Amino acid sequence: MPAFSASVDFAINKNAGQACPNLQADFRCGIHTRLRQQGFRGCTVYDCFGAGQKISQVTFHGQDWRQGKNTSKQMFAIFPIMRDLHELLWYLTEALALLATHSIHDKLKLALQETEHLTHQSPDVLLALDVAAHRQTINALLLRASELVRAEVQHKKKDYRGADLIGAKLRGANLKGANLRGACLIGADLRDANLQMADLIGADFRDANIKGANLTGSIFLIQSQLDAAKGDTSTKFPSSLTRPAHW
Repeated sequence: MPAFSASVDFAINKNAGQACPNLQADFRCGIHTRLRQQGFRGCTVYDCFGAGQKISQVTFHGQDWRQGKNTSKQMFAIFPIMRDLHELLWYLTEALALLATHSIHDKLKLALQETEHLTHQSPDVLLALDVAAHRQTINALLLRASELVRAEVQHKKKDYRGADLIGAKLRGANLKGANLRGACLIGADLRDANLQMADLIGADFRDANIKGANLTGSIFLIQSQLDAAKGDTSTKFPSSLTRPAHW
C-alpha cells in the first residue's frame, strides 16, 4: 500500500504498508463516492491497473495480507513491480488497437505475451525481476508505435517530451501530433487546444484546464489523466474513456 502525506490531495498522512482508515472489511473503500468531498482527491486520480487484485488473487492465491506479517511485506514489495507490468500491458493493448501500428503488430503481440507471462510468476521471481530493463524494451516499442501514428500528421509537430509546462499558457494551441510523453502540465491552460493524435503517455494533467480541448485520437491517454484535469461538456476525448463526474 503506497504512502501519502496530508496535502491538497490527501486529508491525512499514511505510511507505506499501513491500511487506509477508510478501508472496509470487504476491502472496499468506505468513502469511494465521496473521495473529493472528504479530501482524498489523490485517490480519484490514481490507477493501479488491476495490480492489487492480481497480487492478492493470483500471486498469493487469495491470501489476506492482514493475516500474516511476512506475506504482507512481500505483497507490498511486489505491488510496484506488478503495477508497472500491468501499466505496460495497458499501453501495449492500446498500441495493438491502433491501425497505424499494423507493421509492428507481431512485435507488440510478443511483448504483450511476455509481459503477461511475467505477471503470473512466483513472488520470488517477481522480486528479482529487472522491471526497469523490461520497461525500457517496451518503451522503445511504444515509442515506435507513437511515431507511426503521429507520422500521419503532415505539419511540423511540437516536441515537448518531458517538458516542464507547469502553468503553461497553451490556450488554443495546435498540439496535433505533438510529443508530450512525460510532460508536466500541472495547472496548464489547454482550453480549446488541439491535442488530436498527440502522444500523452505519462503526461501529468493535474489541474490542467482542458475545457473545450480536443483529445480525440490522442495516444496512450488513460482515465486517471482525465480525472486529474479540469474539463467540461465541450471537452472531446477517446470513446474508450469516461467523462469524469466532477467536470
